[in-house]
Amino acid sequence: MNSMSPMADWDNRIKGNWTQFKGKIKEQWGKLTDDDFDEIDGKRERLEGKLQKLYGYHELQSKKAVDDWIKTEFGAH
Repeated sequence: MNSMSPMADWDNRIKGNWTQFKGKIKEQWGKLTDDDFDEIDGKRERLEGKLQKLYGYHELQSKKAVDDWIKTEFGAH
């Protein structure tokens, strides 16, 4: 598998297949509700904002958490 950046993985894989990834994201961050997912609507920045609100992450911490999840999910290095 070729190694993409987490942002490219988000744009290429997750955003376009948001419905199928919601369950995997819910497994990682169980505090997210169906309403949260409707608001996020596949937009990474909105997910990061929800993580900041629900988990008390700082801005950089939420970006890193999403990057780390993507790397785990897709095996990116």
